Amino acid sequence: MELRGAGVSPGIGFGPVRGIAGAVPEPGADDAPAGDAEAETAAALAALAAVADDLEARGAIAAEVGNREGQDVLNAQALMARDPGLADGVRAKVAEGRSAARAVFESFGVYREMLAGAGEYLAARVTDLDDIRDRTVARLLGLPMPGVPESDEPFVLVARDLAPADTAVLDPAKVVAFVTEEGGPTSHTAILARTMGVPAVVALPGATDLADGTPVLVDGGAGTVVVDPSAEIVREARDAAATRSAALAEATGPGRTKDGHSVPLLANIGGPKDVPAAVENGAEGVGLYRTEFLFLDRATPPTDAEQERAYREVLEAFPNGRVVVRALDAGADKPLAFLPPPGEEPNPALGERGLRMLRRHEDVLTAQLSALARAASGLTTKLQVMAPMVTDAEEAAYFAAACRAAGIEHPGVMIEVPAAALRATDLASEVKFFSLGTNDLTQYTCAADRQIGGLAHLQDAWQPAVLDLVASAACAGIPCGVCGEAANDPALACVLVGLGVTSLSMSAPSLPLVRAALARHTLDECRAAASAARAARSAEAAKASARQALPALASLGL
Repeated sequence: MELRGAGVSPGIGFGPVRGIAGAVPEPGADDAPAGDAEAETAAALAALAAVADDLEARGAIAAEVGNREGQDVLNAQALMARDPGLADGVRAKVAEGRSAARAVFESFGVYREMLAGAGEYLAARVTDLDDIRDRTVARLLGLPMPGVPESDEPFVLVARDLAPADTAVLDPAKVVAFVTEEGGPTSHTAILARTMGVPAVVALPGATDLADGTPVLVDGGAGTVVVDPSAEIVREARDAAATRSAALAEATGPGRTKDGHSVPLLANIGGPKDVPAAVENGAEGVGLYRTEFLFLDRATPPTDAEQERAYREVLEAFPNGRVVVRALDAGADKPLAFLPPPGEEPNPALGERGLRMLRRHEDVLTAQLSALARAASGLTTKLQVMAPMVTDAEEAAYFAAACRAAGIEHPGVMIEVPAAALRATDLASEVKFFSLGTNDLTQYTCAADRQIGGLAHLQDAWQPAVLDLVASAACAGIPCGVCGEAANDPALACVLVGLGVTSLSMSAPSLPLVRAALARHTLDECRAAASAARAARSAEAAKASARQALPALASLGL
């Protein structure tokens, strides 16, 4: 039997299922406090502090094994556990007569609802809150901590979703793959799986129904899980993986098609800590520098010196390449304390975010652009800066003028809004380049929230309508890259090139496979695959038609 979810980290993993141990029950609403209000409050706050200490200790372990991403995630969780607002909520709930455990549970519930309705980025952090809550409640009730089971043999870890506290310290030699029922490409499970190089499939309906010990074969690229596979199926999958590894070893140098058409392959990063992996995997530069990670979890903006230092460290790593920086993408789904929204937004994904927010706070935009210009001064790296959430030519012109005023020569815009793709030629007259954010472009084109697993069939950049919009932007007469998740798919990468995309940016571990796929196909084959995909009537049909036009994918075990 084959189950299908969303593949978020490529590779093959085979082993018995092991589920997350120790689910923590919800404390009863009528549970009587064990002591007076002061004692209950002290117990709750002590448990929160102990959980925060444990998370920081796990972060230190992650850092020791080179998992800086994991350390950052765990430290962020520890900050949540120490949040003064959360402590005030616990005190208030205890004062109303709740037990310590129930007060903690209900206080987290308030935050949970806020994040779940705050848009794609913060909604993906709900699992983090649930993990902190469950660990705190377990301490208060004297229950075993939830977490990854012990095993003497390699296994496939299956869960409703995985907590960063567990994934950050996993041993890849033991955990051969992740499978979750929830989550998405921006969840911590997906991010950490890609960082660790562990195959992962998320948003798989019924994943937690798989019994412990059931052998499964996980394909993190295709997004499939084969239950109780035959020895022949496992052997074929491993042979394909070996073929792929050999092909990747051969694919070196700059990105190009078989007939020599240049396609620079770049990396998506969140800051200087991500540069080593990008360089190791042969990135020719950075196609998306997510600068918001400098600004999150702060009451005030980073100083000019902090910004300049972080930008220059990345720029210096690619003296012969380019670094494409996204201006602060804040508002709605990434609210910042120092950038308050104009009011309550019933639909944050369609609210004041990206450039819309920066125009309300021009001082923040000016400071960032000035810091970028200073950071690039005297370097040979080509600095390109783009604005997120741009809709029309007027917005593009505004941003280009702001860049020129700061001394930045290569302004660009992200194409995430269907209106911008449809009128791309208007925008092209104002800026030097486009970068397609296929995650949001797909979400907005198909009216399908990226966090709703039941809409996964619509959250697919293979949708022909999305490919039509990509073609519209790519044919506008200026360089047009892709920095969304679509670039991680080797087959779709070839299609994007066939549509006219001039560069591809992706997570660092995906670079070798995309490089190898392009090197085995001519530009004409990529164009034929693109035409076949656009002629299809569904995402599945588009993918199947494109693959028929890309015969060498089989040589990569894809």
